[in-house]
Amino acid sequence: MKILFGGLTKAHDTLISFALSGLGYEAIPLPTPDNESLRLGKEYCNKGQCNPTYYTVGNLIKFLLSVKEENPEEEYVFVTAGACGPCRFGMYEMEYRKALKEAGFPRFRVFAFEQSKAFFESAQLAGIKLDREFFKSLIKAIVLGDLLNDIYYKTKPYEIQKGETDNWREESLFILGEALKERKGLRKALSRVREKLRSVKVNYLVPKPKVKITGEFFAQTTEGDANYRLASWLVEEGAEPVVEPVSTWIDYLIFKREIDTKERAFKDRLGALKTLAGLLALKLYLRAVYNAYRFLLGNKPDPLKSQKKLAKYAQPYYSPKLAGGEGHMEVGKHVYAKKHKLAHLVVSVKPFGCMPSTQSDGVQQKVSKDLGGSLFVSVETSGDAEANVKSRILMKLYEAKLLAREEFERAKKELNINEERIKSAKPVSADTRLPRRYTTTASNALLLLK
Repeated sequence: MKILFGGLTKAHDTLISFALSGLGYEAIPLPTPDNESLRLGKEYCNKGQCNPTYYTVGNLIKFLLSVKEENPEEEYVFVTAGACGPCRFGMYEMEYRKALKEAGFPRFRVFAFEQSKAFFESAQLAGIKLDREFFKSLIKAIVLGDLLNDIYYKTKPYEIQKGETDNWREESLFILGEALKERKGLRKALSRVREKLRSVKVNYLVPKPKVKITGEFFAQTTEGDANYRLASWLVEEGAEPVVEPVSTWIDYLIFKREIDTKERAFKDRLGALKTLAGLLALKLYLRAVYNAYRFLLGNKPDPLKSQKKLAKYAQPYYSPKLAGGEGHMEVGKHVYAKKHKLAHLVVSVKPFGCMPSTQSDGVQQKVSKDLGGSLFVSVETSGDAEANVKSRILMKLYEAKLLAREEFERAKKELNINEERIKSAKPVSADTRLPRRYTTTASNALLLLK
């Protein structure tokens, strides 16, 4: 039996495939959803669904149609996440089944696990044993995908030899994937990844605005047509994207489960204590893996954000007890990006009519005002409004570029570094960890010239 899955970035899906292979499963990641997937999703799904539904359902149908001669109803199963929250994500499984029947695959098997319980309860699903070893392997693959993406987007905008960063990522995925498959040697594999990163030369002394991408989980994470290839497009437009780790979402699920458990502790205090102990163990494991792998990569990637800090930042505007979508995190990440000099501009991207994201958008104007006029833009993707979405972002991106250049000029004066010193500076290795005093990477790179 072949297991189909997908929906994250290429790095995540590739590494998860290797990790599941190491556990004895034949897992095949679906291609990144494209506009053909959107067309098929709209053709076979109910009307009024959100884009993630159309893209992901249509992507599965597109794949099945391409292997129709292989009798896919017998050869494949599809495993995905499900939920029962207040948004349309709760109807995904029903949409899969309805669309598959309409597309001519009525007996195709879809298995959905409840995402709010996935990391907390053992179970058997589609022949996959969802036990401790499974989730440990899954967490390792997700964390590695997060760290590779972080380094990639820190490096790509500044590479001197075009394509070197892409080659590094491809080689790194294979090196780390083999280690996950063999279930050993990850420390050595990470050392090789860092060593290869040293051969990539960059020029950090070009001021570029940093753009934090947030919003609805699928829309902010996917790398294809569903968000108009936002991260790679920002690189082309002279910006440095700041992407969110999937690990933040896992950490959020733990945080939300802790809140819910404490709220209901009066019903079963002993059971609540056991649940909280298990959640603490999971949280410590996630962060230990993240910090250990980050250290082996020279601490180049950013650390994982504190959920308590995100909740504290969001509290005046959006209650952390509210569920749905990313909950309070969209607001918390905006404040975090400004306070911790993470980005010049925050772009919140979501599918058309996303209720939870629209709720958080309602307070973002006040958040921007309270932060002293931070740059924020919210865009909705519908698959056919690319020019409109990108033009809206470009207007804010122009302001962000001005901020980056102004900060760079200010940093030059503060550090007493002239233009001749900058021009004579040699390229540095991409594994160089920059000090963190300013928002702009170029401004922080000036600290290396002192």
